[in-house]
Amino acid sequence: MDKKLRSEHLHECLRREVLMSAKKFSWFRALHKAIKCPNRRFYFWWRIASYWHHSDSRFLKKRAAKINRKLVFKYGTEIQLGAHIGPGMVISHHHGIVINGSAVIGHSFRIRQNATIGITGADVNKEPASIIIGNNVSIGACSCIIADKIRIGDDVVIGAMSFVNKDIPANSTVYSEKRLHVIPNKLHAE
Repeated sequence: MDKKLRSEHLHECLRREVLMSAKKFSWFRALHKAIKCPNRRFYFWWRIASYWHHSDSRFLKKRAAKINRKLVFKYGTEIQLGAHIGPGMVISHHHGIVINGSAVIGHSFRIRQNATIGITGADVNKEPASIIIGNNVSIGACSCIIADKIRIGDDVVIGAMSFVNKDIPANSTVYSEKRLHVIPNKLHAE
């Protein structure tokens, strides 16, 4: 992604996650909200670190890694900087969240505490891992999405304490008891 597109993406993410406003983005207002509203600071700093991580500057990449380490220690949330997450990310409770750097996640993503999105790493000789998660996906507390290649469609709800290691079609609700259940959402079935 070129620098202009990355910059536009950063502004949109900060506008939705830090400013929480439909108004045009401004750095002054973003900094003001990040200082004034402690619950928005994680989004501000993680988005800045992610932006720097994807730059060509070794200095900025090192600064990004340092910021991300501090975020992990302060919030207990480890989102690797290689992850691409669309605007509108919501973290309901920060503790215990892990997102692998190979994840590509759409907009309006919601994740709750103790959830993991990761890879098995079983065979390092295969092609690179890819975790694709669509738009408007909600992941419940204590859920685990583990696979080297997985695709989760748009408008999916993954219930609490679910273990997902297979593709999930769009417009579905997923929950676990003794085995994984995938139920098409009735609103989108027609």
